[in-house]
Amino acid sequence: MATMSNDELTEILSWLPAKAIHKLKSSSKLFSELPKTPYFVAKQAKNSLKKDRPSCFFIQRDDILTHNDYLKLHPLPGQEPSSGIPENMLRFIASSRLKILSSSNGLLLCVHQSELFIINPSTCYLLYIPLPNHLQQRGNLHSLSMTLECDSDDYRLILFDNEEWSSHFDCHVYSHKQGAWNLRKNRFFAGSRDLKFDMPVICNGAIHFISDCYSYLVKDSTHYRPYIMSYEITNEDEDGSVETKLLRLPKEARRGSHDDSCHMNIFKWGEVAGHQTICLVRLRKRVFMVWILTNYESSSWRRILKVRVKGMGLMEQNPEIRGFIVLNGDLVFATEKNVYAYGLTSDKYMVLSEICDHGCDSTFVRFVPYSDTLRPCGIGAKSLHPYLQLRKHDQAEKIPYAPNSYRKSTFLLFFLSFFFFSASLDFQFDP
Repeated sequence: MATMSNDELTEILSWLPAKAIHKLKSSSKLFSELPKTPYFVAKQAKNSLKKDRPSCFFIQRDDILTHNDYLKLHPLPGQEPSSGIPENMLRFIASSRLKILSSSNGLLLCVHQSELFIINPSTCYLLYIPLPNHLQQRGNLHSLSMTLECDSDDYRLILFDNEEWSSHFDCHVYSHKQGAWNLRKNRFFAGSRDLKFDMPVICNGAIHFISDCYSYLVKDSTHYRPYIMSYEITNEDEDGSVETKLLRLPKEARRGSHDDSCHMNIFKWGEVAGHQTICLVRLRKRVFMVWILTNYESSSWRRILKVRVKGMGLMEQNPEIRGFIVLNGDLVFATEKNVYAYGLTSDKYMVLSEICDHGCDSTFVRFVPYSDTLRPCGIGAKSLHPYLQLRKHDQAEKIPYAPNSYRKSTFLLFFLSFFFFSASLDFQFDP
């Protein structure tokens, strides 16, 4: 029987999630060294980008006013044995009251008051990200829109800021390779409505936001009905051709959209006719409707689902929907108690499955897709292992903040000792 070479074995293992790779470390010397090998780490992160399918999702209270200590991670069906993060790392993020803003290729963009961090919860590393100079004196960052996007060799933070109460926003982009923020030449036009800046969707080199649905504009207003705005982010902005584009919603989705029970959001869908695209989900009067964008230029949509909540097969009586998202071709939604998946694709179309009991008492439940990878946070990242290995009876020394001029080199120590809880379990994956 032919045996596999180390190169062949490495290729196969590089397609596994980080949790599965960590579980193999005790099997052989080769396996124990792989998570520390730069070539393998980069290959595993790159392969995860190619798959572009989250294996888990975080649940956090959807509270824009305060940070909270509730955070849970649940694997998607079929991913339970191989995907996840260390339990003590999950407790660490929750007890530190970090709010997850965005996730990409195994990295989390988190905020605490006026501080930004990149965290890889699978490898337990953290990197402090400085804000643009004009924002460093702000008390909090809730009025800003920020998201994280990874590619094969770099990651970017995209920030929209508006200090003028106008419909035009400045766009700042942070490249980790460059280690600096850059202001784009062309501003982002949001239209007359408020956009859901906390739910961006990056697709085909553009960032997309959907507007709210409320009836506060006059009927003859250009933006009376809800809409989607997109802004190119892959163009380097050198020729000044970056533009904001308005995408019309389907006529059926716009009808009745001012109703108080109407909630609409957009999500990444996947490939249609050889191109990546987005989908639109509307919940109104306990009826879900889902459309796929089939033609970007003409704003053409195709409806793929219309179903009443009571017709989905739920065992709960008169369930209240607390939140929803589209993940890997499933409509994933939360009721007061549970999280369910409802199939949108041919092989499991309109098939309901229960994922978990979420245990979140918030009026709105926020989902954050996640795939565990070995991707590094970047130059200057610090390991959290020493803090995670503290026992419950150990007390971290509380050290006040250093002056701003001294903070950049010692920030991690001060932040951890001041904010973070001082005890946790040993670092290990649950068996």
